[in-house]
Amino acid sequence: MPGFVETPQPARVPGLEHLHTGKVRDLYRNEAGELVMVASDRISAYDWVLPTEIPDKGRILTRLTQWWFDQLADLVPNHLISTEVPDGAPADWEGRVMVCRPLEMLPIECVARGYLTGSGLVEYRRDRTVCGLALPPGLEDGSELPAPIFTPATKAEVGDHDENVTHEEVARRVGVETAAELRQLTLAVYGRGRDIARDRGIILADTKFEFGREATAPGSGEGEAAAGPLVLADEVLTPDSSRFWLKSEWAPGRPQQPFDKQYLRDWLASPASGWDRDGDAPPPPLPEEVVAGTRDRYTEAYRLLTGLAWD
Repeated sequence: MPGFVETPQPARVPGLEHLHTGKVRDLYRNEAGELVMVASDRISAYDWVLPTEIPDKGRILTRLTQWWFDQLADLVPNHLISTEVPDGAPADWEGRVMVCRPLEMLPIECVARGYLTGSGLVEYRRDRTVCGLALPPGLEDGSELPAPIFTPATKAEVGDHDENVTHEEVARRVGVETAAELRQLTLAVYGRGRDIARDRGIILADTKFEFGREATAPGSGEGEAAAGPLVLADEVLTPDSSRFWLKSEWAPGRPQQPFDKQYLRDWLASPASGWDRDGDAPPPPLPEEVVAGTRDRYTEAYRLLTGLAWD
């Protein structure tokens, strides 16, 4: 089953309890009960965490997430407390750390799509729908949708696929009221991000969010999440969690100019990689030019969005 090509060993830090190693982040708990998220330079594609890292990627994701939290603060609270590196942590944690409030996370990937591509395009070509939502005829790869849509998915473990689900399935899992909140907030946050990105020359084609609630009260019924407002968590509107396209070169009916990890996916799926993504063998190490090209796209996305050069 896909997963890590090489399983990383988490750092041992006094006062921190290691909780989980994910595709990109390592999660710890400090003595105050706060979560310490450390973004690595690992990168994943096609359900594999690749054997080659992308330099600076963890810092880019962390800094860009913090920037977006500021842009979204009036729409939704977030879980960030500080970016202070814990005492005794490795030196390379600098710039990668987010100390966060613990939340009861909802088991849903909240995906918003404003353009048709990826798995949504596959379903549209087959059924004229995305996550069961009917779309008009005549759309192509890269077409802008009549309005953004909420297309949730189940959150998978490392090596498993996220699976698209209907709004009705979300309601069954987390309750009707919470499902409605997730849809409204996902589309509101996507809309804010889309408008900011567009003004800076980037098309936000689609993205995914994760939400939780303060784990302070029991749910109001079977399948309902804990009481309290929804809180935005994890990474937000980064090249890992979003599809960014260059606005000046956007044209439906063909692949777009990506400023995200689609560039790396395209290389892995090409004959140049020599890799069969449908086979059992893990993906190969990335050549230097693909590593450099991926890093360049991440740093350029950061520059275009924030207006700040990557240092």
